[in-house]
Amino acid sequence: MDIAEVAKRSGVRASTLRFYEEKGLIASLGPAGARRRFYPRVLDQLALIALGQAAGFSLDEIGAMFAADGQTSIDRQMLSAKADEIDGMVKRLNAMSNGLRHAAVCPAPSHGECPTFQRLLRAAAAGALERHGKKARVGRHAPR
Repeated sequence: MDIAEVAKRSGVRASTLRFYEEKGLIASLGPAGARRRFYPRVLDQLALIALGQAAGFSLDEIGAMFAADGQTSIDRQMLSAKADEIDGMVKRLNAMSNGLRHAAVCPAPSHGECPTFQRLLRAAAAGALERHGKKARVGRHAPR
């Protein structure tokens, strides 16, 4: 298949296909500089790339999922670790959603007086600190 057909069938722009090729994620047939042609299996490789990106894997991590011959060679521990990471993210997002829903209907005179909203603020501040390499306590036990 030529690059235009791969782009059409996969929904991936030709420029992205060339980028993936540069990164070593996919390989075209023939010498560099010639019109790029691909084996049909490139569509499966592109599907794996899309799935990996949707799951939050970096392109380097996705690249490690392919063996030298282009076949998949996925580290199951890496998949399990990513699933654990996603589970943690889901828990944090659910807590955030619940806190926002509470704050939207809280009977306190102001959000500043709502204990639930204050916990939400502390959790958000602690997350910002953790992103900068500092540990912070979250929730009811956080300093006021």
